[in-house]
Amino acid sequence: MPVTPSVLVLFIAGVIGFIGIVRMSEPGFIFLLDHANLLFHEAGHPITGIFSQRLEPYGGTVGQLFFPGLLMVSFWRKGRPLALAVAMIWFSENLLNISRYMADARKLDLPLVGGGDHDWNTIFARWNILQFDDRIAAGIKATGWVGIAAALVWVLWRAWCDRRARG
Repeated sequence: MPVTPSVLVLFIAGVIGFIGIVRMSEPGFIFLLDHANLLFHEAGHPITGIFSQRLEPYGGTVGQLFFPGLLMVSFWRKGRPLALAVAMIWFSENLLNISRYMADARKLDLPLVGGGDHDWNTIFARWNILQFDDRIAAGIKATGWVGIAAALVWVLWRAWCDRRARG
């Protein structure tokens, strides 16, 4: 599916609007999107727990990234560049959300669903790197923003290639 100029303009406007929403949201939490992400996160814990109790804390993050990652693969295989870019932006926005959770590993200020254990406190303590939670979170956050920018650049490149192909 070619990226036409009119679709490109709409896509860019959507990405700019989305970035604005992310920047203005209560520390990076987008109500509808991140509640959906939370659903995938929470579903990941018991699914992973079936295979290993030790891996269960990782299951939330894996669950949160699995669905947008699966969509990325599907859209790539179907040759749907805009859908792939949207899924990539969703995946990357999840990294922003995950970085917020990581940065809270020592503070333990975020409200947790069901008042359970803090995944990243458990994981970082297990790895003996809890004191680096802010640095690791900053790296993941930067990766999320790079992913959003990469999706935008990729769509721009595809639009340029499609325009050249049309002559």
